[in-house]
Amino acid sequence: MTAPTEHDGMKVSARLPAAQPEPSPARPAPEGACVRAILGPTNTGKTHLALERMLAHESGIIGFPLRLLARENYERMVQAKGVRSVALITGEEKIIPPHARWFSCTVEAMPASPLPSGQPVDFVAVDEIQLCADPERGHIFTDRLLNARGAAETLFLGADTIAPLLKTLIPQIEIDTRPRLSALSGVGHNRLSRLPPRSAIVAFSVAEVYAIAELIRRKRGGCAVVMGQLSPRTRNAQVALYQNREVDYLVATDAIGMGLNMDIHHVAFAGLSKFDGQRHRLLSAAEVAQIAGRAGRGARDGTFGTTGTCPPLNEAMVEAVEEHRFEPLHSLWWRNSALDFASLTALHGSLCRKPPMRCLRPAEPAADMLCLHAFMQDASIKNLACTPERVRLLWEVCQIPDFRKLGEDSHIRQCAQIFTLLARRGRLPSDWLGARLHGMDSTDGDLDSLMQRLMGIRIWSYVSARSDWVENAAHWQRHTRQLEDTLSDALHERLTARFVDRRAASLARRLEEADGKPLLSAMSRSGEIIVEGHAVGHMRGFAFAPDAETARMDQPLILRAARRAARTEMPHLIARFMQAEDTELALDTETGTLSWQGENIARLRAGLSVLLPDILVKDAEFLDAGQKEKIRARLTRFVTALIRHELAPLFQAEAAVQTHPLPRGLVHGLMEHGGVAPCPLLPPLSGAEKKLLARLHILHTQDVLFCTRLLRPGAMALRRLLLGINRQTALPPLPPAGAVSIPCPAPPSAADRAAYLSLGWLYAAQTLVRLDRVAAIRMDMESLARQGAKPAPANLASRLGVTKKNLPTLLRALGIRLYPATPLPDGQPGPPAPLLILPPANAKKPGGKPARSQKNAPLSPRMASGPFAALARLRERL
Repeated sequence: MTAPTEHDGMKVSARLPAAQPEPSPARPAPEGACVRAILGPTNTGKTHLALERMLAHESGIIGFPLRLLARENYERMVQAKGVRSVALITGEEKIIPPHARWFSCTVEAMPASPLPSGQPVDFVAVDEIQLCADPERGHIFTDRLLNARGAAETLFLGADTIAPLLKTLIPQIEIDTRPRLSALSGVGHNRLSRLPPRSAIVAFSVAEVYAIAELIRRKRGGCAVVMGQLSPRTRNAQVALYQNREVDYLVATDAIGMGLNMDIHHVAFAGLSKFDGQRHRLLSAAEVAQIAGRAGRGARDGTFGTTGTCPPLNEAMVEAVEEHRFEPLHSLWWRNSALDFASLTALHGSLCRKPPMRCLRPAEPAADMLCLHAFMQDASIKNLACTPERVRLLWEVCQIPDFRKLGEDSHIRQCAQIFTLLARRGRLPSDWLGARLHGMDSTDGDLDSLMQRLMGIRIWSYVSARSDWVENAAHWQRHTRQLEDTLSDALHERLTARFVDRRAASLARRLEEADGKPLLSAMSRSGEIIVEGHAVGHMRGFAFAPDAETARMDQPLILRAARRAARTEMPHLIARFMQAEDTELALDTETGTLSWQGENIARLRAGLSVLLPDILVKDAEFLDAGQKEKIRARLTRFVTALIRHELAPLFQAEAAVQTHPLPRGLVHGLMEHGGVAPCPLLPPLSGAEKKLLARLHILHTQDVLFCTRLLRPGAMALRRLLLGINRQTALPPLPPAGAVSIPCPAPPSAADRAAYLSLGWLYAAQTLVRLDRVAAIRMDMESLARQGAKPAPANLASRLGVTKKNLPTLLRALGIRLYPATPLPDGQPGPPAPLLILPPANAKKPGGKPARSQKNAPLSPRMASGPFAALARLRERL
């Protein structure tokens, strides 16, 4: 049963005293000393008040829940009192000047009498005293609550949920409840990409922290990361990254709930459950308030809510957090601290003693108890722990923290090795300790590897801090501190490299500061678009293309500023383009696209004729009609010059035949058909006209007229593009450059045959042969056989690029008459007949009369004997 009580005008819950109250187990304060509690929510100035009170006394000690906070407040105390008067005591670090009078400690490391004289200090304080209810560490805080007393003043700081139990355990305590300096308001659910700057996003696993940090980096430029696994140095560096406004977002575990005073405006929960070491459970309202209370600082109000996949907080919890109304604690964890070291059994028995009051619960077995229980089963350890001093040493070894969390067995084995060496040799040998630290200075590996290495070093920092345990303790303390600093710096750099894009973060911050004013933007000579000093994209031709990081930032104002710069600079860009050399422009003969400095800006399309294509300028959001016409005119000049250069023989022919009507008509046909024109019959040409066409490399064969110089690879590729664009159809691919023929086993369609012929390739006998080679072979063979049948030249197959086996078939397909070499019937003696080239059917004798049919003509004496005998016998059979 509870009832409200009043403390300085504020209500707190307090348990009504029982009819016969239980005797308090708390140590009484020295005569004339006072025991006080300053309770209230976060941002009430409790810690600041405690430090002021401590430094007002001649001596004092204050215990903090985190090594980080102990170090932070140690530095504040040094600034106030000087380095010679202030000490720092944690499990892993001890800085104790000979004449120190004020001590900053972790709660676990608080000594009973820190002064050299052994006298109690005047002032004692413990921060976050509500952690007496923490299942893992609560019994240590409860022990300080019951037993830590200052000679003049004792002060406990924490949440007012512990107020009723303070009254029960310490009846004479004075409780002062302080209001929060600023308001804390719930604002519901927000998407991660819509969280305001100066937000902290809280998750409850390393995987969630990394995933959220990666998303914040992509959307907002980056964030700082704070987790319990980080070393104090790494955590401080990450906090500084946030505090210095290099980033505007913080992704953290609930580690930020303990004393990290930062410039946080909003706290967003990415989850509402956590694993407490034994099970997953929902956060209590008080835990939500402890974390959410980091929002707002001094008199600045703060807000809290949920984000991501986390559902909104229910109204009852939001109201409780806003009004700081929480269920009071009903019990605290307790473990006996008056231990009996007579034997292992006596030690275990004293640790298992029952709590003296019903509001104190026996602590769950912690890591030190599990170690002790395992050692009690080990005969060799029991034999070594044979005196009270050895039992005490064993218990101190059991209390080495298991920072690595790799498993109980691993930690127990390590503790067993340490105790065995200490028991047998008195100290840990330097070579043994050096072997354990070997290789731990490596900064290789991912984030998890670095954190595991850091946790391992923290264990040896704790061990080396015990000067009575280690040979050359000062050396190993420096060495482990150096190792921790090196790895901490590497971890900070790795976290920053992974989760911070400084450019994007700077832009996002500038957006916040701009408050609606336009951002400064410009375009560089190379086409880079720069906003507030940061490159955010590039002009691709005449279109703006944001870079990948800018596109992912989801910041329309940045893109708007970039587009404004692009639009402003467009006239200058057009002017540079108009003055550009032709070497900066290019035409892709495969696709017909035109590019400037490697960026596509236009493409060819059908125009007035094959050699006069039109140009379509690519649409861009900043180009107006007049600017597009300028670009088209400049590209037209380029394309015209390119066509005249690549197809120069055709234009030279056009100029050369202007005074010759018949050749002029033939060349006009070539111009209209792009270099190869259908021409079944040549008109009657004079000898001079024939010589003129020959001089211009214009030939006629296979019912087509063509210019041989247009069959070179570059000209042919351009002609293929121009013909395809003019006919608005895709032409078949060209044979490889330099080839005179290629096999074509699958006969092409009639349309493809016509297309190949227009490109300068004749299909014959399952082979594509280049027209200039066809014309040359036909002329050579006609000249060879003009006086009669002649053997085919030995190099004829290689000139046509075919095998000797396929040569007769191809020659016939090209219109060359011949007698093929045919094997004699079986049993007939003699070599096979050679391949003979025969005169064309319309060939004339030297006297002007047509030659007789070669089938009935008598053979000359020369052909009737010698190598031609086989052919003669064949004719007789036919």
